[in-house]
Amino acid sequence: MITHILKMQKTDLPLAVKLRPSNFDEFIGQKHILGEGKLLRRVITARRIGSLILWGPVGSGKTSLGYIVAKELGADFEYLNAAFSSVAILKKTIEKAREKVQKGAKTVVFLDEIHKFNKLQQEILVPDTESASIILIGATIYSPYYYLIPSLISRSIVAKFKPLSKEEIILLLRRAIQDKKKGLGNMNLIVTDEALEYIAVAASGDARSALGALDIGAFSTNTKQDKEVTLDLEAAKECIQKKVFYDRQNLYHYDTISAFIKSVRGSDVDSALYWLAKMLKAEEDPRFIARRLVILASEDIGNADPFALVLATSCFKAVEFVGVPEANLILAQTTIYLAGSNKSNSAYLAINAALEDVENQETKEVPDHLKTHAKDYKYPHSFGGYVEQNYGSSKKYYFPKSVGHEKQIKSFLEALHKNNTKP
Repeated sequence: MITHILKMQKTDLPLAVKLRPSNFDEFIGQKHILGEGKLLRRVITARRIGSLILWGPVGSGKTSLGYIVAKELGADFEYLNAAFSSVAILKKTIEKAREKVQKGAKTVVFLDEIHKFNKLQQEILVPDTESASIILIGATIYSPYYYLIPSLISRSIVAKFKPLSKEEIILLLRRAIQDKKKGLGNMNLIVTDEALEYIAVAASGDARSALGALDIGAFSTNTKQDKEVTLDLEAAKECIQKKVFYDRQNLYHYDTISAFIKSVRGSDVDSALYWLAKMLKAEEDPRFIARRLVILASEDIGNADPFALVLATSCFKAVEFVGVPEANLILAQTTIYLAGSNKSNSAYLAINAALEDVENQETKEVPDHLKTHAKDYKYPHSFGGYVEQNYGSSKKYYFPKSVGHEKQIKSFLEALHKNNTKP
């Protein structure tokens, strides 16, 4: 038997719920883990499944897979949401599952938003996952390796879900339009290809959002019974808002800033602007972006273009001063300049090499002639700006590149040390 938190008539259920797949043949997406012959699918169909942690964006099929697992195992399905389920409710659900085990029955406990449980609450689940009193399926949009206790992860298969592709969303929408039993097949509904394309793109991999938009469009575009309902591009635009799946607390946040920085480092201006736009659309803190640009200006450009650091620092101050949305332009200008600048990581490599020596080698004493008020120190300006003397290290750390302004630094230093003569 399958229980669900929704207590509505079937006709009142959202389209995404009515079309929930009941087997793998109906399931769309996640072929990398659930395709024919893939390990997770084999484990489920062989009924050798223990606990599962499903990690991925909303609308990617995590709950649907939970139902399929319960059906494949012939188990009862208990849905809980950690956001509003108390420990008392969880314990009561587990106790019921233990009683069913005595009768030879299994229970799948689907715990949505499992990351909302703190560590002590998560510990409650460990004994019963260990004894197989319950088959736990935890669902989260966050990396379980950051939010879940190791004892739960070690007892579970962790499966990462991906957003559905545009093609998969369109396939799902077409099924919904044609399905006469659970979908909209009994309506005289025409959906243009442009409308389907728009909904699929705007949903950003979220099947629930796409089906919700189709549902709204079908029943709000034309309310007259027995009349042809046409959902065109303009109507589709009114039914769904563009989604940007991005969360400042997790990997999506770090992955996006990583793609942004690597695009700037790789001098791909257009990709850098795209990732910048995604972060700005998701309301990322502009100061966070600006700080990363300041770091990049030294780490990846350095003395190849010393002005890059000046501009990046000014960008940070300007962003703090003007705020959004005007800060978007300042960030874009700085991004374009840095991406279009000569690149050198010589300063980054030099200081890291020096730090490594300080960490791993015997610390050197300051030479007597370099100490405060030393009498034997040779003042370079007394010798025309340069004089050969021991400054404490015989090892070379800085290897300038022949790019941008750093090319001039390289020529200057090489001339200084050539035959110990002045340039």
